[in-house]
Amino acid sequence: MVMATIASTKSLASVTLEVADPEAARHFYTSFGVAAHIALRASETRSAGFRGFTLALTVSGPATVDGFLSAAVNAGATVLKPAARSLWGYGGVVQAPDGTIWKVATSAKKDTGPATREIDEIVLLLGVEDVKASRQFYVGRGLTVARSFGGKYAEFASGDAGPVKLALYKRRGLAKDLGVPVEGTGSHRVVLGGTADAFTDPDGFTWEPAASRTPAPSA
Repeated sequence: MVMATIASTKSLASVTLEVADPEAARHFYTSFGVAAHIALRASETRSAGFRGFTLALTVSGPATVDGFLSAAVNAGATVLKPAARSLWGYGGVVQAPDGTIWKVATSAKKDTGPATREIDEIVLLLGVEDVKASRQFYVGRGLTVARSFGGKYAEFASGDAGPVKLALYKRRGLAKDLGVPVEGTGSHRVVLGGTADAFTDPDGFTWEPAASRTPAPSA
């Protein structure tokens, strides 16, 4: 494993989900409890199958995982993987009505306190064909690697630019972890706001200067 201690000078500053119905999506994400951490904008671009990414919430314990997943399902999400214990902790996966896949997990296998609505960390995991090549691409764009596990996983330093951390994972492995087929075509339906200029990465994920994104209007 490779770890870096230098703060990132360029990083992920925002995540904008492209949705067919922003008002419905806003209602869902408010009920889910993550509306403050993402932006929404209308888009009718074609997308089929796995979009190649997930947003993962890390929380304090199993009861909090269950609370977030229940809120998502009550607001219209579909369960892809029911919450369960694993070697790494406890977690489950749901798909929002707009198609975005969310994972909610904790490293704790037992609760040490009551359930909360607090999120410890949000990670945007991009499923890529070649982790090493994509990692080098992003290093070339000015991002700093915080952790790296060979060709399997890479995580970038987040700095103070935004609430979501960026990480890379093998696309096939990510699909398997989420419980969905790996095949997918069309738009990723996500736009990354950065502290650098606009560009598109080797796997087709689009970046824009963070100031140019359209934030989700208040409910």
